[in-house]
Amino acid sequence: MSLEFFESVVKQAKLFTKEIACHVVGDPLTLSNLNRYLDIIYKYNMKALLTTSGYFMKKHSHETLFHPAVKQINISLNAFNKNDTAISFEQYMRPILALCHKKVEFKKEIFINLRMWNLDTVMSEREFNSTLFKLLEKEFGVTLELNKLVTKEKKGIRLDNKVLLHFDNYFEWPSLDNLIYGHGTCQGLNSHIGILANGDVIPCCLDSEAVMKLGNIKSSLLENILCNTKSTSMVLGFKKGECSEELCLKCSYKDRFNS
Repeated sequence: MSLEFFESVVKQAKLFTKEIACHVVGDPLTLSNLNRYLDIIYKYNMKALLTTSGYFMKKHSHETLFHPAVKQINISLNAFNKNDTAISFEQYMRPILALCHKKVEFKKEIFINLRMWNLDTVMSEREFNSTLFKLLEKEFGVTLELNKLVTKEKKGIRLDNKVLLHFDNYFEWPSLDNLIYGHGTCQGLNSHIGILANGDVIPCCLDSEAVMKLGNIKSSLLENILCNTKSTSMVLGFKKGECSEELCLKCSYKDRFNS
């Protein structure tokens, strides 16, 4: 989004939320002027949540990443495991760990979540996760036991003050080509919505292709979009544990709210 359009979005979103999550699939740290977007969020007394692959840490100073608007930084560590790259795992992790240690040193009150959302019943990522655990044990002086991770009991391990290792199961990205997972409830249109760079409003952050487009904020007010027939139907359906949209029926992420 241009800075001007982004500010218009933030102004309208302020009626409904106190937080702006700067991602829908895209990585906000690819923006060379990220600090200017954070300035806008701060201007409207809101908080920013940054979710990143971790590959672009070196593009930004700690001053930007510790901007007063930032509440939380989520780093998807499995991005290294799932992408071809010329750098080593140690080179990838070095700026991430430096950020964690600087956060503690500077006594910043933001949260840093190191995400490991790659668990499955066959432990298919055991080698990567074991390497990661050894590094984190050394860096933070903690004991981590991969075999004892049970997502139904808890999903986070404290590494340092407001620095967490967050783990969860794999999920299949929603697609109309998926098998049907069935009805259920979801946090879409309840805890969050998404607004794409072109202005399309979507009910959740997984609908990056706007399959369930609710409207466009360039031609309609956000308030009107969230009260239209389609939005209302989805909200009422989720309250009854029913999905009114085909993409929701073919999304496994909602299982996290229905177990």
